[in-house]
Amino acid sequence: MMEDIAAYVGVDWASATHYAYALDAQGAKLGHRSFQHSGDGLAELADWILRTTGAEPGRIAIGIEVPHGPVVESLMDSGFLVHALNPKQLDRFRDRFTMAGAKDDRLDAFVLADALRTDRRFYRFLEPVHPTIIQLREWSRMTEDLSAERNRLANRFRHQLWRYFPQMLELAEDWSQQWILDLWDLIPTPTRAQAVRTSTIARRLKESKVKRWTADTLLNHLRSTPISVASGVTEACVAHCELILGRLRLVMQQMKLAMKELERLCSAVAELPSATGIAPHADPEILRSMPGIGTIVLAALLSEGHDAIVRRDAQALRGPSGVVPVTRRSGKQIVVVMRQSCPHRLRTAVYHWARVAVLHDFQTRNRYAALRKRGHSHARALRSIGSRLIGVACAMLRTGELFDNGRPPQSAAA
Repeated sequence: MMEDIAAYVGVDWASATHYAYALDAQGAKLGHRSFQHSGDGLAELADWILRTTGAEPGRIAIGIEVPHGPVVESLMDSGFLVHALNPKQLDRFRDRFTMAGAKDDRLDAFVLADALRTDRRFYRFLEPVHPTIIQLREWSRMTEDLSAERNRLANRFRHQLWRYFPQMLELAEDWSQQWILDLWDLIPTPTRAQAVRTSTIARRLKESKVKRWTADTLLNHLRSTPISVASGVTEACVAHCELILGRLRLVMQQMKLAMKELERLCSAVAELPSATGIAPHADPEILRSMPGIGTIVLAALLSEGHDAIVRRDAQALRGPSGVVPVTRRSGKQIVVVMRQSCPHRLRTAVYHWARVAVLHDFQTRNRYAALRKRGHSHARALRSIGSRLIGVACAMLRTGELFDNGRPPQSAAA
């Protein structure tokens, strides 16, 4: 409760030095100073807060701009009541004290403390997160980074082939497929394509389970008239491709490891105690039963949207996922724009959730078609689909039921 707080402390964090400002319950200054970002510095910060305020950690409210990181974790481990504020909101609160645009660490720390004292409802109280959720969040982010790196390397590989061996470009659309890499090892140049045996290609295609091409059609395509390049270009491109593929294979190996770890951690989340008591199905099982949710999307929802999912709060999940637009009213003017300020990982997860659900679920596909007929763009229709899916998911989480995707399809007008 508000009356239980004995002191308020604002912490303006930075990469090297953090600044703290302490106020009592009435807003009087208790002290302020800076601390180094180190183990000793953070320990000294906690000791200084206790000495300066003279209160127990459970009666000291801390205001800070970020909801995670070593500073937040150190303060939470010390028992303080840590609250997070969006940097944009801090910028608005700063205008209470100066309109000249002045800004420094001490002022920001003071604004964090005083705004927490007067407007604590705008802060988000931070609770300790289970270690499994922390690991799942980190592995989910690593998987996203590895996927982006794989795409970059595959595009660079494709560009090198375009320079000297464009016949290979029509074999597939995803240049990180294992059979493409193995085929290039076998046929790295147009000259090599003339010498390789049909039986060798047939065996390689059979091992890779490729049915789009036969050995004869593939070799006929690769043996078509090559482009003319300057002397030394082919050798240079082959050397470049060898370097790229070495890194690409490593990234693909790490991707497989990351996917296995995501599966393991999602299963571990299912074994965590539920906030709603005993339920017939765990949260990961319920979410996975919905159309459009695979391992990557499930991991992003369970980690990035953990608080909202635990509370079964659809509205709290819709805002950060970007499916709720922003309305700006001024007189008779009304402008509705897409929400830009939201976590991009959660937004990407909900986008792919809606996109895949449209492809595989009959009712979702009909709803998407109806929105498109009303003039909605593809992106706007997907955001509406994502908002609906979030509502359905939270309702299922509250009841503990699985998504019934086996019912007979209804008419489009239903």
